[in-house]
Amino acid sequence: MLHLTLLCHLPGMGGLATALALAKEGFRHIDLYEAAADLGFVGAGIQLAPNMARILDRLGVWEDVARDAVAVGEIVVRRGVTNEQLVSFPMDTMASKYGYAHHVGHRASLTQALYAGCQREPAIRTHFATRVGEILTWDPRPSLLAIPQHSAAYTVQCDLLIGADGVKSQVRDSMLQRQGLTARIVDTGQAAYRIMLTREQLAHDTELLALLDDSDVTRWVGAGRQMIAYPICSRQIYNISTTQPDTNFAAAPSVTYTTRGSKTQMQTTFADFADPVQRLLALVPGDEVCEWRLRVHEPLSSWIEGQVALLGDACHPTLPHVGQGAAQAVEDAAVLAAVLARLPDARPQSVRRVLRVYEQMRMARVSWTVELAEASGKAILMADGAASAARDRQFAACAESAGPSPDRWGDPEVQRAVYGFDVIADVALRFDCLWKESGPSSVVEEGPRSLL
Repeated sequence: MLHLTLLCHLPGMGGLATALALAKEGFRHIDLYEAAADLGFVGAGIQLAPNMARILDRLGVWEDVARDAVAVGEIVVRRGVTNEQLVSFPMDTMASKYGYAHHVGHRASLTQALYAGCQREPAIRTHFATRVGEILTWDPRPSLLAIPQHSAAYTVQCDLLIGADGVKSQVRDSMLQRQGLTARIVDTGQAAYRIMLTREQLAHDTELLALLDDSDVTRWVGAGRQMIAYPICSRQIYNISTTQPDTNFAAAPSVTYTTRGSKTQMQTTFADFADPVQRLLALVPGDEVCEWRLRVHEPLSSWIEGQVALLGDACHPTLPHVGQGAAQAVEDAAVLAAVLARLPDARPQSVRRVLRVYEQMRMARVSWTVELAEASGKAILMADGAASAARDRQFAACAESAGPSPDRWGDPEVQRAVYGFDVIADVALRFDCLWKESGPSSVVEEGPRSLL
């Protein structure tokens, strides 16, 4: 019987989705370890793209996620300085094309819906306020040190350890150390403010309130900067995220990813943007300004070591410019559960072999998505006046001819490749071939039901 141990990192979407997907496949021993005392109401807005919605629906949680999310009508791109509309991309056709509308919502709603789904599964046990220490053994059965906040540490042994512990993954670091490798942190030179304004804060301004009551995602673009905003939480919160040159973190290099921001500096950074942007930023309470450093890691040559595997941001942190970070983690979860469900037995060599199949099924798609997000960010965030003017002309051109867009998120061809791809159908199509390529023995058609 496989005893599956997962590490869940706040907000834990990848870990929670993996646990739930495994339970849906019939596995009975799944443990989640989370360092925080509870999940809380943390984070900000999130893109709920059709490729993620399709998986969440199969897991039985999409209805709960969508309840207070907002279906996007259009992506509207405006020149930051003048507020002039450069182009709009219709998004109200997503459901007819891909089976699900493109929604935007709050990260906490997604996390809580996944956690509620996990709570309904008796196979899943969640251990809050318990951080993971050293990985003690890697094979034939992995073991680790679990360190509860208020009691003595203890050893956990399992058949499979999944490190879904985020961009600062301890499992990844331990794996690379064991392999004699390092994953260099890459500073993008970009930082972001993340802001949420309530309906009450916008109530006195009819123009801003109209943005909250609409269904559009608005992107204001300028030289080296952008601001993207949309309504979430049943249109009770207007979510705003910016991208600008990293000055605060670059001036004081450290491993820190977040810092308390200055409202004055934030307003100065966007001082040349149009009046609606100025009015939005003026409403931000001075003590609620936080700035995030946008960092990624060099690509890993492998996500697996023995019977330990990485998932989500632990192995492929992604810039936010195409809204696929969480979606790719959820896709990882779905694929990992689907290939594990095809295990012929619980022998260590079989587990290692199926993990190689998972890696092969996911690495190329994820690498493409990470590169796409990076390229989209570079295209949008043209730094000098001439380059940003050329970008604006390209936006205007694609509005007339439906050609390629600098904003790859709104590009129809990109949407087709991202939203129209069904990872579970891909497992059904390719698993047998990849399994045969990964080792000498053939897959057992009956699957792992004798293990349950």
